[in-house]
Amino acid sequence: MSKVYFFNLKKSAAEAHRLLVEAYVLPHPLYSPDIAPSDYHLFRSMAHALSAQRFTSYENTENWVNSWIASKDKEFFRRAIRMLPKRWEKVVASDGKYFK
Repeated sequence: MSKVYFFNLKKSAAEAHRLLVEAYVLPHPLYSPDIAPSDYHLFRSMAHALSAQRFTSYENTENWVNSWIASKDKEFFRRAIRMLPKRWEKVVASDGKYFK
């Protein structure tokens, strides 16, 4: 079976074409903050550090964020990647429902 790409077709045309060729189109997976390392590791850690901060200007905010990121060693980012398999298992076990 040849591959059919639906990139520039309007939704109704793509649906009609899919029905004609009996192709199965996988739906786009929903976004899950449970499996995005930036959400469950980076931003959660940053939010915790930000809770005690007060900024008076955009420049102060930008400087703080840049400094905070620079202060993290490679292991901080590696931990997030190493957590992925367990996070994926939790997503599967929870049948895709959100968890903390």
